[in-house]
Amino acid sequence: MKQKVSVSNLQDNNSENEERKEMRLQVYLAHAGVASRRACEEIIAAGRVAVNGTVVTVPGTKVIESDTVTVDGKPVQQEEQKRYVLLHKPAGYVCSLADEKGRKTAAELLKPHFTERLYNVGRLDMFSAGLIIFTNDGDFAAKVSHPSAEIEKEYIVETSLPIPEGLVEAFMKGIRIEGVFYKCKFAEQIGARRIRVVLIEGKNREIRRVFEHYDAAIKRLTRIRIGPIQNDGLQAGQFRELKPDEIKNILKGVSHDSRH
Repeated sequence: MKQKVSVSNLQDNNSENEERKEMRLQVYLAHAGVASRRACEEIIAAGRVAVNGTVVTVPGTKVIESDTVTVDGKPVQQEEQKRYVLLHKPAGYVCSLADEKGRKTAAELLKPHFTERLYNVGRLDMFSAGLIIFTNDGDFAAKVSHPSAEIEKEYIVETSLPIPEGLVEAFMKGIRIEGVFYKCKFAEQIGARRIRVVLIEGKNREIRRVFEHYDAAIKRLTRIRIGPIQNDGLQAGQFRELKPDEIKNILKGVSHDSRH
């Protein structure tokens, strides 16, 4: 219910009205660095979020800045400082804030260096290495990770044995495996056992499924580029903050429809 404000008190209540600005709960959580907006919707639906002591399971619930919001019983609040961090994830780390199986998480590599709660934008499977972005900016994460953004991701794939004939051509043309259609934007063989692959959509374990279909065992899979953002010499486990121009460039051309 909207509060009535008398004309005489309008000026005095300007700051109060700002504080009472409503936002959807998943947006609030994303701005607090909990996760992306979509992931926050799942966290809410799972009954892990409470507002002023009451568990809320409806993502669209409106909250204001003065509300007390907790996730798994721990208070969260919106962070003023936005962070955009590029990590070279080593193989053997999973892309999640916590892992129920006790495996090492990529986020753990950043925790000692940032007070903000950072979460990954997109994923790399546990056995893959390479570039992944971490942020506490929910709007940025939603735009960059949405399929309509069509951001290129480039990989180097190394196999244990020579590349099977026809794999590169089939991947570029498109191939259906167990009912799922896989098609890269570009691929080229750069050695007897090395291929460069560029994906846009990037279905779950897409490269691995295509190579498995051709009985080509992958020895090493590394992401070397996300859109315009290059590795710039980062070694496994190392990270750096994105430059303002890099943030601006990766958002260039992202469709407005990618906003959730």
